[in-house]
Parts: sequence; structure tokens; C-alpha cells
Amino acid sequence: MTKDNLFLKFQPNMSPKEVLQAGSFGGTYFRPIYSSVTKQNYKDEWKELPEDWLKGLNIPTQVASSTCRESVNTYKVKCGGSLEMWESSGWIVTQDPYGWFQWYCRFYHGRRTKDDERQIGRWAKCAGVKGRWRNNLIAKVVRSGCGFDNPTISPVVRQTLQHWGYRLTKEDYKEGAKRVKPK
Repeated sequence: MTKDNLFLKFQPNMSPKEVLQAGSFGGTYFRPIYSSVTKQNYKDEWKELPEDWLKGLNIPTQVASSTCRESVNTYKVKCGGSLEMWESSGWIVTQDPYGWFQWYCRFYHGRRTKDDERQIGRWAKCAGVKGRWRNNLIAKVVRSGCGFDNPTISPVVRQTLQHWGYRLTKEDYKEGAKRVKPK
């Protein structure tokens, strides 16, 4: 796949700023960590983010907390795995020891690396048109008979998608609902 086609495939509808401002990662994404991938400690990595992304956020509880708080998240649920799980799965690479969202923040600011194809592929498998979590949510909404934006339908999947920079839209729902097989 050419780089142009790859980038066309990558269409999150939330910027990294919007993901943070909405309430994500239980407030822990940029907490102090020890990376078993780089064999280094990291702290205050959030400081590389633009100030306006963090405006109005309480850094110790909403961005760099060592304690996950479901109350910080948009959908008030916990989702995702531990850093150790992500590292042992091979999903964390040296350039971005915090993982996908750190890569997304840097990509959003124009950095391009050899890891872009892998990360965009991961995003597509999660939140892209044929993405597992996006289509899982669409199917649950169809089968519930509720509106596409009803937050009580699968809040964990909604929070997961938000962490990947995606929020279900009416247009995406209508298109995806055509592919849902009735139970």
C-alpha cells in the first residue's frame, strides 16, 4: 500500500486534544512509567504536548495520575490493558514507550516514521470502516433499537474507541448498520 493510500485510510474524527479534553485513559496515560522496552523510566512526558491541549485539565488527576479513575473517563468506565500487557504483546516500540496515543500525538504534529504503517493498521483494525470495535458498537446499537449516540449502549466500547480517536457519528452508524445481520 502506498503512503498516500495509507494516510487516506487513517481518519480519526477526534484530535489528540479532543481525546484528552473529553476524559480518557482514567487520567493515567502520561503517568510515570518504567518501560521494559527501552529499560528507562519516564516522567512528565505530557510536557511535550501543546499547552492548549491541556487547558482546563487537572494534570495530576486527568493526565498523569498513577491511579486510574473511572470518573475521569467520558463514559465513566474502565477499559484497556496494562502497560505490561501492551509491552508483552509487542505493541509498544522504542520510539513511543507509552504506546499508540503517544504515537498519535506525535503523528498529529507532523512526525512521520517507519512505525506509521503499523500504527495506522492497528487503528484501522480497531476504529476504521471495517474496525472490530467500531462495528461491534454499531451492531450493539442496531440490536438495541436505541439512537447511535446513546451512551448507555456499550460504554466500554465507546470509551475504547475514544482512546483511539474515534467517536461514532450518525453517518458512520447509518453506513455500518447496513452490514449488520439481524439476530
